[in-house]
Amino acid sequence: MVLHLRGTLLPDAVTKDLWLVGDRVTFRRPAEAAETVADGGFLLPGLVDAHTHPGLREDGGFDVDALAAHRAAGVAVLRCPGLDGPVPDAVRASAQTPRIIAAGAWLAWSGLSKHADFHTVVDDLVGAAVREVRASDGWCKVMADWDFTAAPVPLDLLRATTEAVHAEGGRIAAHCQSAAGSLNAARAGVDSIEHGMALPAEAIPLMAAHGTAYVPTLTAFGKSAPWRARRGLDRDLLWQEGHRTMITRAREAYEAGVTVLAGTDSLPHGDIVREIEWLIEAGLPTDAALAAASWRARAWLGLPGLTEGGLADITAYATDPRHDPTVLRNPTRIILRGHITH
Repeated sequence: MVLHLRGTLLPDAVTKDLWLVGDRVTFRRPAEAAETVADGGFLLPGLVDAHTHPGLREDGGFDVDALAAHRAAGVAVLRCPGLDGPVPDAVRASAQTPRIIAAGAWLAWSGLSKHADFHTVVDDLVGAAVREVRASDGWCKVMADWDFTAAPVPLDLLRATTEAVHAEGGRIAAHCQSAAGSLNAARAGVDSIEHGMALPAEAIPLMAAHGTAYVPTLTAFGKSAPWRARRGLDRDLLWQEGHRTMITRAREAYEAGVTVLAGTDSLPHGDIVREIEWLIEAGLPTDAALAAASWRARAWLGLPGLTEGGLADITAYATDPRHDPTVLRNPTRIILRGHITH
Protein backbone atom coordinates (compact mmCIF):
# COMPACT_ATOMS: atom_id res chain seq x y z
CA MET A 1 0.00 0.00 0.00
CA VAL A 2 1.32 3.42 -1.04
CA LEU A 3 0.59 6.19 1.47
CA HIS A 4 0.11 9.83 0.50
CA LEU A 5 0.63 12.81 2.80
CA ARG A 6 0.37 16.52 2.27
CA GLY A 7 1.58 19.00 4.82
CA THR A 8 4.24 21.49 5.82
CA LEU A 9 7.55 19.66 6.02
CA LEU A 10 9.91 20.55 8.84
CA PRO A 11 12.44 21.98 9.22
CA ASP A 12 12.13 23.67 5.80
CA ALA A 13 8.52 24.79 6.37
CA VAL A 14 7.57 24.04 2.75
CA THR A 15 4.15 22.57 2.00
CA LYS A 16 4.44 19.53 -0.22
CA ASP A 17 2.89 16.24 -1.24
CA LEU A 18 4.90 13.14 -0.52
CA TRP A 19 4.34 9.44 -0.93
CA LEU A 20 5.60 6.51 1.06
CA VAL A 21 6.47 3.49 -1.03
CA GLY A 22 7.53 0.73 1.31
CA ASP A 23 10.06 2.23 3.70
CA ARG A 24 11.03 5.17 1.50
CA VAL A 25 9.88 8.71 0.82
CA THR A 26 9.32 10.04 -2.67
CA PHE A 27 8.04 13.37 -3.96
CA ARG A 28 7.21 11.83 -7.34
CA ARG A 29 3.65 10.58 -7.64
CA PRO A 30 3.87 6.81 -8.10
CA ALA A 31 1.81 4.94 -10.68
CA GLU A 32 0.09 2.88 -7.97
CA ALA A 33 -3.04 4.14 -6.25
CA ALA A 34 -2.29 5.81 -2.92
CA GLU A 35 -4.26 6.26 0.28
CA THR A 36 -4.19 9.80 1.68
CA VAL A 37 -3.47 9.52 5.39
CA ALA A 38 -2.61 13.14 6.19
CA ASP A 39 -3.85 16.31 4.52
CA GLY A 40 -2.68 19.52 6.13
CA GLY A 41 -0.77 20.16 9.34
CA PHE A 42 2.95 19.74 9.93
CA LEU A 43 5.12 16.73 9.08
CA LEU A 44 8.17 16.04 11.21
CA PRO A 45 10.89 13.43 10.59
CA GLY A 46 10.27 10.65 13.12
CA LEU A 47 11.56 11.51 16.59
CA VAL A 48 14.86 10.24 18.02
CA ASP A 49 15.68 9.28 21.60
CA ALA A 50 19.47 9.47 21.64
CA HIS A 51 19.94 7.83 25.05
CA THR A 52 17.69 5.02 26.20
CA HIS A 53 18.10 1.47 27.49
CA PRO A 54 15.10 -0.75 26.64
CA GLY A 55 17.10 -3.91 27.37
CA LEU A 56 15.98 -7.29 28.61
CA ARG A 57 13.11 -8.37 30.83
CA GLU A 58 13.67 -10.51 33.89
CA ASP A 59 12.66 -13.59 31.89
CA GLY A 60 15.44 -12.89 29.38
CA GLY A 61 13.21 -11.64 26.57
CA PHE A 62 13.71 -8.23 24.96
CA ASP A 63 11.54 -5.49 26.44
CA VAL A 64 9.06 -4.96 23.61
CA ASP A 65 6.78 -2.97 25.94
CA ALA A 66 9.50 -0.34 26.22
CA LEU A 67 9.75 -0.22 22.45
CA ALA A 68 5.97 0.18 22.19
CA ALA A 69 6.07 3.12 24.62
CA HIS A 70 8.70 4.86 22.51
CA ARG A 71 6.69 4.19 19.34
CA ALA A 72 3.52 5.64 20.90
CA ALA A 73 5.42 8.88 21.57
CA GLY A 74 6.36 9.17 17.91
CA VAL A 75 9.94 7.97 18.41
CA ALA A 76 11.23 6.21 15.31
CA VAL A 77 14.92 5.85 16.24
CA LEU A 78 16.54 4.73 19.47
CA ARG A 79 20.24 5.06 20.19
CA CYS A 80 21.03 2.67 23.01
CA PRO A 81 24.41 3.48 24.60
CA GLY A 82 24.50 0.40 26.78
CA LEU A 83 22.33 -2.71 26.52
CA ASP A 84 22.28 -5.79 28.72
CA GLY A 85 21.98 -8.15 25.78
CA PRO A 86 21.90 -8.28 21.97
CA VAL A 87 18.90 -7.01 20.04
CA PRO A 88 17.12 -10.02 18.49
CA ASP A 89 16.93 -10.01 14.71
CA ALA A 90 13.14 -10.35 14.87
CA VAL A 91 12.91 -7.20 17.00
CA ARG A 92 15.10 -5.25 14.61
CA ALA A 93 13.10 -6.39 11.59
CA SER A 94 9.64 -5.72 13.02
CA ALA A 95 7.65 -2.96 11.35
CA GLN A 96 6.35 -2.07 14.83
CA THR A 97 9.82 -1.49 16.27
CA PRO A 98 11.70 1.83 16.22
CA ARG A 99 15.04 1.62 14.47
CA ILE A 100 17.71 0.68 17.01
CA ILE A 101 21.32 1.86 17.03
CA ALA A 102 23.02 -0.18 19.73
CA ALA A 103 26.37 0.57 21.34
CA GLY A 104 26.87 -2.77 23.04
CA ALA A 105 27.57 -3.18 26.75
CA TRP A 106 28.60 -0.54 29.29
CA LEU A 107 32.39 -0.82 29.37
CA ALA A 108 34.07 0.01 32.68
CA TRP A 109 37.86 0.00 32.91
CA SER A 110 38.99 -2.18 35.80
CA GLY A 111 41.15 0.66 37.11
CA LEU A 112 38.11 2.70 38.12
CA SER A 113 37.62 2.69 41.88
CA LYS A 114 33.91 1.92 41.66
CA HIS A 115 31.67 0.02 39.28
CA ALA A 116 27.96 -0.66 39.01
CA ASP A 117 26.83 -4.26 38.78
CA PHE A 118 25.55 -3.77 35.23
CA HIS A 119 28.94 -2.74 33.86
CA THR A 120 31.16 -5.04 31.87
CA VAL A 121 34.48 -4.59 33.68
CA VAL A 122 37.51 -4.90 31.38
CA ASP A 123 41.26 -4.66 31.79
CA ASP A 124 41.85 -3.86 28.10
CA LEU A 125 39.52 -0.93 27.46
CA VAL A 126 40.92 -0.28 23.97
CA GLY A 127 40.40 -3.85 22.79
CA ALA A 128 36.98 -4.16 24.39
CA ALA A 129 35.77 -0.94 22.78
CA VAL A 130 36.86 -2.08 19.33
CA ARG A 131 35.14 -5.43 19.81
CA GLU A 132 31.88 -3.72 20.78
CA VAL A 133 32.06 -1.46 17.73
CA ARG A 134 32.43 -4.51 15.51
CA ALA A 135 29.69 -6.46 17.27
CA SER A 136 27.06 -3.73 17.52
CA ASP A 137 26.02 -0.86 15.26
CA GLY A 138 29.36 0.91 14.98
CA TRP A 139 29.17 2.34 18.48
CA CYS A 140 30.61 1.55 21.89
CA LYS A 141 29.88 2.97 25.33
CA VAL A 142 32.63 3.58 27.88
CA MET A 143 32.49 4.84 31.43
CA ALA A 144 34.81 7.83 31.60
CA ASP A 145 34.17 7.76 35.36
CA TRP A 146 31.73 6.31 37.87
CA ASP A 147 32.00 8.58 40.85
CA PHE A 148 31.93 12.30 41.51
CA THR A 149 35.21 12.41 43.42
CA ALA A 150 37.26 9.34 42.44
CA ALA A 151 39.84 9.44 39.65
CA PRO A 152 38.39 8.93 36.15
CA VAL A 153 39.80 6.89 33.28
CA PRO A 154 43.22 8.45 32.57
CA LEU A 155 43.27 10.80 29.60
CA ASP A 156 45.93 8.80 27.73
CA LEU A 157 43.86 5.63 27.98
CA LEU A 158 40.62 7.34 26.99
CA ARG A 159 42.34 9.04 24.06
CA ALA A 160 43.89 5.73 22.91
CA THR A 161 40.47 4.10 23.13
CA THR A 162 38.85 6.88 21.14
CA GLU A 163 41.55 6.78 18.47
CA ALA A 164 41.23 3.00 18.13
CA VAL A 165 37.46 3.23 17.78
CA HIS A 166 37.77 5.95 15.14
CA ALA A 167 40.39 3.95 13.27
CA GLU A 168 37.82 1.14 13.14
CA GLY A 169 35.30 3.55 11.61
CA GLY A 170 33.25 3.55 14.81
CA ARG A 171 32.00 6.09 17.30
CA ILE A 172 32.30 6.27 21.07
CA ALA A 173 29.86 7.51 23.71
CA ALA A 174 31.26 8.40 27.14
CA HIS A 175 29.35 8.35 30.42
CA CYS A 176 30.57 11.35 32.45
CA GLN A 177 29.69 12.40 35.99
CA SER A 178 32.77 14.13 37.39
CA ALA A 179 34.46 17.29 36.18
CA ALA A 180 37.70 15.41 35.56
CA GLY A 181 35.99 12.60 33.65
CA SER A 182 34.00 15.06 31.53
CA LEU A 183 37.07 17.13 30.73
CA ASN A 184 39.07 14.04 29.79
CA ALA A 185 36.27 12.93 27.47
CA ALA A 186 36.23 16.34 25.79
CA ARG A 187 40.01 16.34 25.45
CA ALA A 188 40.00 12.80 24.05
CA GLY A 189 37.54 13.78 21.33
CA VAL A 190 34.82 11.22 22.07
CA ASP A 191 31.78 11.41 19.83
CA SER A 192 29.27 12.10 22.57
CA ILE A 193 29.31 13.04 26.23
CA GLU A 194 26.40 11.51 28.12
CA HIS A 195 25.06 13.37 31.18
CA GLY A 196 28.06 15.60 31.98
CA MET A 197 26.84 16.21 35.52
CA ALA A 198 29.93 18.23 36.44
CA LEU A 199 30.90 19.21 32.91
CA PRO A 200 33.26 22.19 33.28
CA ALA A 201 32.82 25.24 31.09
CA GLU A 202 36.31 24.75 29.65
CA ALA A 203 35.14 21.51 28.04
CA ILE A 204 32.62 23.27 25.79
CA PRO A 205 35.09 24.76 23.25
CA LEU A 206 36.91 21.42 23.13
CA MET A 207 33.65 19.68 22.31
CA ALA A 208 32.92 22.21 19.59
CA ALA A 209 36.39 21.74 18.10
CA HIS A 210 36.17 17.92 18.12
CA GLY A 211 32.56 17.69 16.96
CA THR A 212 31.57 16.06 20.25
CA ALA A 213 27.82 16.02 20.85
CA TYR A 214 26.24 16.63 24.24
CA VAL A 215 23.39 14.44 25.50
CA PRO A 216 22.46 15.87 28.92
CA THR A 217 19.56 13.45 29.70
CA LEU A 218 17.80 16.12 31.75
CA THR A 219 14.62 14.08 32.14
CA ALA A 220 16.29 11.29 34.08
CA PHE A 221 17.98 13.62 36.53
CA GLY A 222 14.98 15.92 36.77
CA LYS A 223 12.81 13.03 37.88
CA SER A 224 15.16 12.04 40.67
CA ALA A 225 16.15 15.52 41.89
CA PRO A 226 13.06 16.13 44.11
CA TRP A 227 13.36 12.95 46.20
CA ARG A 228 17.12 13.33 46.38
CA ALA A 229 16.57 16.83 47.77
CA ARG A 230 14.32 15.41 50.47
CA ARG A 231 16.82 12.69 51.38
CA GLY A 232 19.71 15.14 51.48
CA LEU A 233 22.70 12.78 51.51
CA ASP A 234 26.04 14.10 50.27
CA ARG A 235 25.73 12.16 47.00
CA ASP A 236 22.19 13.45 46.55
CA LEU A 237 23.39 17.03 46.90
CA LEU A 238 26.04 16.38 44.26
CA TRP A 239 23.32 14.87 42.06
CA GLN A 240 21.18 17.98 42.42
CA GLU A 241 24.09 20.25 41.64
CA GLY A 242 24.89 18.05 38.66
CA HIS A 243 21.39 18.51 37.29
CA ARG A 244 21.70 22.28 37.57
CA THR A 245 25.07 22.11 35.83
CA MET A 246 23.66 20.05 32.96
CA ILE A 247 20.91 22.61 32.40
CA THR A 248 23.46 25.42 32.23
CA ARG A 249 25.88 23.51 30.02
CA ALA A 250 23.15 22.46 27.59
CA ARG A 251 22.47 26.11 26.81
CA GLU A 252 26.16 27.02 26.69
CA ALA A 253 26.94 24.06 24.45
CA TYR A 254 24.21 25.02 22.02
CA GLU A 255 25.41 28.63 21.93
CA ALA A 256 28.96 27.40 21.21
CA GLY A 257 27.79 25.35 18.22
CA VAL A 258 27.92 21.94 19.93
CA THR A 259 25.31 19.44 18.75
CA VAL A 260 22.90 19.01 21.67
CA LEU A 261 20.72 15.89 21.49
CA ALA A 262 17.62 14.73 23.32
CA GLY A 263 17.99 11.54 25.34
CA THR A 264 15.66 10.47 28.12
CA ASP A 265 17.61 7.73 29.99
CA SER A 266 14.56 7.28 32.19
CA LEU A 267 11.60 5.14 33.13
CA PRO A 268 8.90 4.86 32.07
CA HIS A 269 10.08 4.80 28.47
CA GLY A 270 8.63 7.09 25.82
CA ASP A 271 9.13 10.45 27.55
CA ILE A 272 10.94 12.20 24.70
CA VAL A 273 8.58 15.17 24.77
CA ARG A 274 9.61 15.92 28.36
CA GLU A 275 13.24 15.94 27.28
CA ILE A 276 12.42 18.45 24.54
CA GLU A 277 10.63 20.55 27.15
CA TRP A 278 13.66 20.37 29.45
CA LEU A 279 15.91 21.61 26.63
CA ILE A 280 13.56 24.53 26.04
CA GLU A 281 13.58 25.30 29.77
CA ALA A 282 17.38 25.16 29.67
CA GLY A 283 17.36 28.01 27.16
CA LEU A 284 17.50 26.36 23.75
CA PRO A 285 15.22 27.91 21.13
CA THR A 286 12.16 25.75 20.55
CA ASP A 287 13.20 24.78 17.03
CA ALA A 288 16.67 23.77 18.28
CA ALA A 289 15.16 21.63 21.06
CA LEU A 290 12.88 20.01 18.51
CA ALA A 291 15.80 19.44 16.13
CA ALA A 292 17.67 17.75 18.98
CA ALA A 293 15.00 15.04 18.90
CA SER A 294 14.32 14.99 15.16
CA TRP A 295 16.09 16.23 12.05
CA ARG A 296 19.41 17.21 13.63
CA ALA A 297 19.59 13.99 15.65
CA ARG A 298 18.82 11.93 12.56
CA ALA A 299 21.51 13.70 10.54
CA TRP A 300 24.05 13.21 13.34
CA LEU A 301 23.27 9.50 13.33
CA GLY A 302 23.62 9.34 9.54
CA LEU A 303 19.89 8.99 8.86
CA PRO A 304 18.03 11.11 6.29
CA GLY A 305 15.09 13.33 7.04
CA LEU A 306 12.12 13.96 4.78
CA THR A 307 14.11 13.91 1.55
CA GLU A 308 13.79 12.01 -1.70
CA GLY A 309 14.62 8.41 -0.91
CA GLY A 310 14.61 9.12 2.84
CA LEU A 311 13.26 6.77 5.46
CA ALA A 312 9.48 6.61 5.89
CA ASP A 313 9.37 7.79 9.51
CA ILE A 314 6.94 10.66 9.98
CA THR A 315 5.07 12.21 12.88
CA ALA A 316 2.28 14.62 11.96
CA TYR A 317 0.81 17.43 14.06
CA ALA A 318 -2.17 19.71 13.60
CA THR A 319 -0.16 22.87 14.33
CA ASP A 320 3.48 23.90 14.15
CA PRO A 321 5.39 22.33 17.10
CA ARG A 322 8.13 24.94 16.69
CA HIS A 323 5.62 27.57 17.81
CA ASP A 324 3.53 25.42 20.13
CA PRO A 325 5.56 22.55 21.59
CA THR A 326 2.56 21.34 23.61
CA VAL A 327 1.21 19.83 20.39
CA LEU A 328 4.04 17.27 20.55
CA ARG A 329 1.98 15.29 23.05
CA ASN A 330 -0.89 14.94 20.56
CA PRO A 331 0.36 13.73 17.18
CA THR A 332 -2.35 13.29 14.58
CA ARG A 333 -0.46 10.56 12.77
CA ILE A 334 2.58 8.41 13.49
CA ILE A 335 4.20 6.48 10.67
CA LEU A 336 7.09 4.14 11.34
CA ARG A 337 8.94 2.32 8.56
CA GLY A 338 6.13 3.21 6.19
CA HIS A 339 3.43 1.70 8.44
CA ILE A 340 0.77 3.66 10.29
CA THR A 341 1.06 3.06 14.03
CA HIS A 342 -1.27 5.87 15.15
